[in-house]
Amino acid sequence: MDRSEYQIEDDNLKLKVIFLPFLSISHIIPIVDMARIFAMHDVDVTIITTTSNAALFQSSISRGQNIRTHVMKFPAEQVGLPVGVETFSADTPPDMSPKIYAGLEILRPEIENLFKELQADCIVSDMFHPWTVDTAEKLGIPRIIFYAASVLSRCAVHSLEQHEVHTKVECDSEKFTLVGLPHELEMTRLQLPDWMRKPNMYAMLMKVVNDSARKSFGAVFNSFHELEGDYEEHYKRVCGTKCWSLGPVSMWVNHDDLDKVERGHHVKTQGEEEGWLEWLNKKKEGSVLYVSFGSLNRFPSDQLVEIAHALESSGYDFIWVVRKNNDEGENSFMEEFEERVKGSKKGYLIWGWAPQLLILENRAIGGMVSHCGWNTVVESMNVGLPMVTWPLFAEHFFNEKLVVDVLKIGVPVGTKEWRNWNEFGSEVVTREEIEKAIGVVMDGGEEGEGMRQRAKALSNAAKKAIKLGGSSHNNMMELIRELKELKLRRKAQ
Repeated sequence: MDRSEYQIEDDNLKLKVIFLPFLSISHIIPIVDMARIFAMHDVDVTIITTTSNAALFQSSISRGQNIRTHVMKFPAEQVGLPVGVETFSADTPPDMSPKIYAGLEILRPEIENLFKELQADCIVSDMFHPWTVDTAEKLGIPRIIFYAASVLSRCAVHSLEQHEVHTKVECDSEKFTLVGLPHELEMTRLQLPDWMRKPNMYAMLMKVVNDSARKSFGAVFNSFHELEGDYEEHYKRVCGTKCWSLGPVSMWVNHDDLDKVERGHHVKTQGEEEGWLEWLNKKKEGSVLYVSFGSLNRFPSDQLVEIAHALESSGYDFIWVVRKNNDEGENSFMEEFEERVKGSKKGYLIWGWAPQLLILENRAIGGMVSHCGWNTVVESMNVGLPMVTWPLFAEHFFNEKLVVDVLKIGVPVGTKEWRNWNEFGSEVVTREEIEKAIGVVMDGGEEGEGMRQRAKALSNAAKKAIKLGGSSHNNMMELIRELKELKLRRKAQ
């Protein structure tokens, strides 16, 4: 898109907006994309983050709009962490997580001083920085809360907190219906985050987060009206605050292959792209299943074995993004499996990290197995792919409800129990269950093709949403207009 389309006429009204991401790749990627969208609309943008986290996105913003990054040194040694450990990732040991939070708390005064020095007109901060709403109030500017989650998930949490229907069932596996939502959605207590089942430290944090959301000017989501319109309206009505869906953010700003390769990743191994790309380009259109479980997940060895057997016996070609657990027996099995599927040309394994946007848009990809992380759900909508849903932690089970029950573009693999992101959990999904779900998505039958057509329609809607006159484009224009009005009022005082 031509940048001139977004030029704000009066430079005196140019907005200054500070973005404060959380220290997790799945939260950093969409908020940085959102910051780039603001910059496309001639907003003066500054992103505040730490050294290692800046490396995840610096090259992509350096090639595009004029966005400043203010990099802070993370106090790793001060909180007892190895230097460079400052991000929540699949490699973060459970005992290090509290130390990362402690490091963030130490940085808080420095961040608050930056807010003052930079004289911003607005702060857009991740939900896990709830204190920023009070800082914004002191400065007399609006704070907008950024959710790296679906609108439906926020509405579902609000419903559970208000009506507590999950406390009225007799056991953890008994189904209940979420109250007051636009659709009738059934869940069990086992599928809810642990902090909703039994109060813990995280429950206390979420109470503070929710309080800060109510005090914020509004919320922004990586979504679009055609995807979650019913829940946008519900959110505004029951939560009592404004919200703007500005997605799909990845489609709006990541136009060239380099953007897509480097998105959320700053180390490229020589030849890593050429291998999977060459393999994919030899496959028929829509014939390959993409299997990925996000940036935070690890599976125990017995679950990896079940996935491997299911993929191999399904008969469909596949690309599987997988992480090792440094278990000798597991490594031996996985190496033999990789050699076998490489020899048969039926499968391709990518170890650790994959350029998901590039892979998903390849014509050979016909479906995916997903953990229902929100970034992945939206990115699959960009290209119109049906999915096998395999929720794990965070708000994944709520997202599964959207994909399977509301949008009807996915089939559940059958996971029954929520777990923490840094734990294995006790549930193992069998190869038979996995293979059955894969077959529904990939076999060309009536159910799978219905999902595929609905997903394609959402893909077309996503493309229209970010164009001039589209729902997300209009939301962006409206948000800028409101922020400019607030700035004018402050100047007039």
